Amino acid sequence: MNKKKLSHSNLNNSITSVLAALLCIVIGMAVGFLVLLAINPAHAWGDGFVRILKGGFHDAPYGVGKELANAAPLIMTGLSVAFAFKTGLFNIGAAGQYTLGAYGALYCAIMLKMPWYVCLIVATILGGIWGAIPGFFKAYFNINEVITSIMFNWIGLYLVNELIYQNGTGPMYDVRNTRTLNLGKNAELSKALIPDFGLNKMFQTNSTTIAIFLAAAVAILIWVILNKTTFGYELKAVGLNKSAARYAGINEKKNIILSMAIAGALAGFGAGLYYLSNVSQWNPLNSTSLPTMGFNGISVALLASSNPIGTIFSAIFISHISVGGSFLSTKYYPTEISDLISGIIIYLCAFSMLFRGKIHSMLFKNADKTNVNAEPAPAKTETKKEGK
Repeated sequence: MNKKKLSHSNLNNSITSVLAALLCIVIGMAVGFLVLLAINPAHAWGDGFVRILKGGFHDAPYGVGKELANAAPLIMTGLSVAFAFKTGLFNIGAAGQYTLGAYGALYCAIMLKMPWYVCLIVATILGGIWGAIPGFFKAYFNINEVITSIMFNWIGLYLVNELIYQNGTGPMYDVRNTRTLNLGKNAELSKALIPDFGLNKMFQTNSTTIAIFLAAAVAILIWVILNKTTFGYELKAVGLNKSAARYAGINEKKNIILSMAIAGALAGFGAGLYYLSNVSQWNPLNSTSLPTMGFNGISVALLASSNPIGTIFSAIFISHISVGGSFLSTKYYPTEISDLISGIIIYLCAFSMLFRGKIHSMLFKNADKTNVNAEPAPAKTETKKEGK
């Protein structure tokens, strides 16, 4: 009976979380439409809001392929932040870990001419190392991981820029287009590209690969680790209460470092998926600001309530409105409108607990009362009087 009640409660919580996320999306889109009206009311609907709603479908199939290519790394950076959240840590260093992962993937592809799967492994390892450093300071010196991970974002960015650029003479740097060498235009480097299995032909792109399926598979794997394994239970236990975990015999220092290392590895893997799909090349001259993928991962994690499976859908949604924003006519609107909508949704996600509480009270209050009243009364035990 208790298991049945627990399962019913978990289902109710899942429904309220989804509805709360949808409410955040609806409010964010409504505010975005009001902004479009304020900027240019004559074109707010057809040339503005409708294009954002359509997303990649505005220019299908190319736009849809672009959505999928951008969603893959978003899933991974969202998982990076969500995994840390689940273990009681705030990984705001996903951008730096993503940057180191990008360098690892591109170095192995361009310099070592390794196949794509080896490049992905190296990207994952470098991201994991960059994530483990803030975890080490948190575990042994109790330094807040937010501070150290922010600092390592910038250290990683300028370190990678210097390693690639090297005053314009770096072997990975193409002076003609001020970026790293293009993997898709060099036959010798083409084996570093993630295979597409006909997806590029289907979507009429050159960057839609199986990366989206790899990212979804990792999301499912992370869900299994967190919810179905002893290792995942230990990580969450340390996040909830380090002292209690230590009392239970769990090595809290090791688990803190492992949590941040895994979070960093996920971000690094995402960078490998992005650059080895030939979506873009790294530009050390213009990369003076941190990659937006790392910070967009925060919005993905918040919108998904840190659920690994939910990150798949929230990443696709963020990619959808971002691509839709890129199709806005610059004659009437700035393309950053989609970023504004994402920002509003992120802000509203901070109130998701309040939304979930209100939705739960509206939908399941009577059901909870019914369940309580339906519980059978405990059986009375009869006692026999002993005769003398």
